[in-house]
Amino acid sequence: MRIEISGLTKTYRGGVAAVDDLDLAVPTGMFGLLGANGAGKTTLMRILAGIVRPTSGRVTVGEHDLGTSAGRTAVQRDLGYLPQDLGVYPDLTARQFLDYVALLKGMDDRTVRRRRVGELLEVVALTEHADRRLRGFSGGMRQRVGIAQALLADPQLLIVDEPTAGLDPEERIRFRTLLSQFAGRRTVLLSTHIVDDIGQTCQEVAVLARGRLIFRGTVEELTRRAKGQVWSVVTDGPAPTEGTVVSALPHDDGMRYRIVAPSAPRPGARPLEPGLEDGYLAVATGRGNASRQPASPPGRRP
Repeated sequence: MRIEISGLTKTYRGGVAAVDDLDLAVPTGMFGLLGANGAGKTTLMRILAGIVRPTSGRVTVGEHDLGTSAGRTAVQRDLGYLPQDLGVYPDLTARQFLDYVALLKGMDDRTVRRRRVGELLEVVALTEHADRRLRGFSGGMRQRVGIAQALLADPQLLIVDEPTAGLDPEERIRFRTLLSQFAGRRTVLLSTHIVDDIGQTCQEVAVLARGRLIFRGTVEELTRRAKGQVWSVVTDGPAPTEGTVVSALPHDDGMRYRIVAPSAPRPGARPLEPGLEDGYLAVATGRGNASRQPASPPGRRP
């Protein structure tokens, strides 16, 4: 289910533009949306879910125009949405909660509903915890309940907003694997500020900053934006102030810094091959190779 966004703007009271004249095409499959907190990702997700109305612009999901009531209703029937903060009823069990959400989604046939709930509890590896109250679930287990509720109606569009924030490494890996498995012929839009989540799940990515699109392309293209701009500096003195420090590790001769900068930050700096995080930082700070205009995959308009 392809998403086409044209001239999309959302301005809140006080004149703050959370999304600012955004053009973006999202193809079927797994697609990443990167940006710092406050970049406009959550507002965009809420617009796509039909929760927030844009100030101007046009959004189509498949053949449906979100600017119309009929279009929003049609998209919401085919939508699975996991917001950043999913509210759950702590006194319900996982099975009871999913059964309740299934009723809200119009799944009136009790036998069909219970079968679907059971299938999804197995998919997210919670069958043995199905009858525990949600108040006793870890953050990762609650997120798995969240993805199960988003998949109840077998949606063609799945939107997940910061799904791994606060999870431990094992739960993050488990959750990323689940999302990748669900993609297939669906459109899965993963919004996050965690670069590694995009690198492990997506082939294509867009980067937002202050509500604007500053990059659109493949993960490999984003990585290449930092080509010739990543350096290793070892020093026993003050930390380098040139460029952006990506990491700092103890070294026999002091500290070893990984730095993104357009030129060698100090004499003796050693060039390094870029990684995805380096490319993201280069673009986010305006230092990326080429211009700040969004990149488009071959054959696609930005």
